[in-house]
Amino acid sequence: MLIHLFISNYALIDKSEIDFEGGFTVITGETGAGKSILLGALSLIVGQRADSSALQDKNKKCIVEGIFDLKHYDLKDFFKKNNLDYQEKTIIRREINPAGSSRAFINDTPVSLQQVKEIGLSLVDIHSQHESLSLNNAEFQFNIIDSFARHHKIVSDYKIKFKEVNLLQSELNSLKEKEQKSKLDKDYFQFQFDELDKANLSEGEQEELEQQLEIMNNAGEIKRFISEGTKALIQEDRSAVNIIKEVKKFISEASRHNPIMEEVEKRILSVAIELEDIAAELEIMYDRISFSPEKTESINNRLNIIYSLLHKHRVKTTRELLEVKEKIQKQLVGIDSLEEEINILESKISKGISELKQSAKKISENRNNAIPKIEKSVNIMLKDLAMPDAKLEIRNTQIANNELTPYGTDQIKFYFTANKGSEPREINKVASGGELSRLMLSIKSLVAKLTALPTIIFDEIDTGVSGETADRVGSILQKISSGMQVISITHLPQIASRGNTHFVVYKENRNGVAKTFLKKLSEKERTHEIARLLSGEKLTPAAIENARELLRI
Repeated sequence: MLIHLFISNYALIDKSEIDFEGGFTVITGETGAGKSILLGALSLIVGQRADSSALQDKNKKCIVEGIFDLKHYDLKDFFKKNNLDYQEKTIIRREINPAGSSRAFINDTPVSLQQVKEIGLSLVDIHSQHESLSLNNAEFQFNIIDSFARHHKIVSDYKIKFKEVNLLQSELNSLKEKEQKSKLDKDYFQFQFDELDKANLSEGEQEELEQQLEIMNNAGEIKRFISEGTKALIQEDRSAVNIIKEVKKFISEASRHNPIMEEVEKRILSVAIELEDIAAELEIMYDRISFSPEKTESINNRLNIIYSLLHKHRVKTTRELLEVKEKIQKQLVGIDSLEEEINILESKISKGISELKQSAKKISENRNNAIPKIEKSVNIMLKDLAMPDAKLEIRNTQIANNELTPYGTDQIKFYFTANKGSEPREINKVASGGELSRLMLSIKSLVAKLTALPTIIFDEIDTGVSGETADRVGSILQKISSGMQVISITHLPQIASRGNTHFVVYKENRNGVAKTFLKKLSEKERTHEIARLLSGEKLTPAAIENARELLRI
């Protein structure tokens, strides 16, 4: 439960610290004193959004900090899941800087607003004076029924599975769009692949063909130069080989007289042999080189194919063309695999929908079992709230074709009548403000017993009621507080007198600036505050006596 609240630089509150107790706490104050400001500050520490307009001094940051006693509430899983230190006295803090951005902390560890909101839902239920309008809201209605049905696990699992199936469906739609586009591209890719495949390219082929063509086109010149080279080596009188042989003869003669020259002679002989081998090889090359128009045309045709493909795919080598071919092949395989992926996804979705329908059927059965109990309990409580002929009727119908929604296949509507003999109609069409407040209080009081929230805050739940009805509202709030902390902002003395603890919100002008303050009342001060609620600013002896009577209840 909430045990301490610290507010700094929020709206008209300069700085305020409040210690709360268990049981039933009431907060009163004149209209415009700032009761809604207090509620706004509380909303910040349970995850509501805020902006810099909430700052009183635009040059300083706003801080709202709440200390909650978690000792008797099973919230350790939240801390473990979010990697946070668990403390029985947990501190939740929000800070808003002048630029409008905010930071959130749980036990001094920075957290996201979503994490604050998540733990806030387990700590506090804030019922604002406008929330009665949510009685006609589908999500609110489902939450009420599901609380009574006590099937949180199956509903939670259903919602998770519903989101999973929706994500799969989105993925499937995306794949189908991709497949449709790919099918249009497939013929084009297939043509490109077939063209490259038919070309039967090999790496380095272009360079090799270009070299062959160069030889073919210059065969005559090449043969002439080879012929001249061969002559120079072996065929002329003064050929290189003959000269070397002559040199060898001289060196051989010299080596007879100088053994050192024998090594030189061997080297010269080696050169002669090498030159003869070169000459022989040149003769072979000479015979091999010839000009063939047919072969030249064949090479040109092959190169034209390669050049065309190079230009078409904007690359420079056959190696790059082979890479293009491989890439296109992968695209074709990817297009073919899309169909398989689509089949797998459709199978998963079909299975998921089947599971969801089974869960939805069970959820619907649980809700149908809970609805009569809710109607009976609420209608009994409405009688206690001076609405003897009021009737709440909850109708659950199945959506056409059992179409799945985040709530299952149910379509829930709350119908209400406050008058005997009148047919129940949708709540927003028949209920007045006071009737809505009492209906909401009846529902909230029943839900409070089921959800076991630490704290529930009512902001003027007594709208539109007075007299004996107000006294009954106060009695119900007091009963709820026996199992949880109840904080009620009220303007009715009958309700204020029921509280275990009483705070008053008041406004003062200090140094020309209006500021809001919160004060815990003593018994005497409380008597005067309740008397003020009874008679206005002028306290009469009768009002004070009446206040004392109320406080003795």
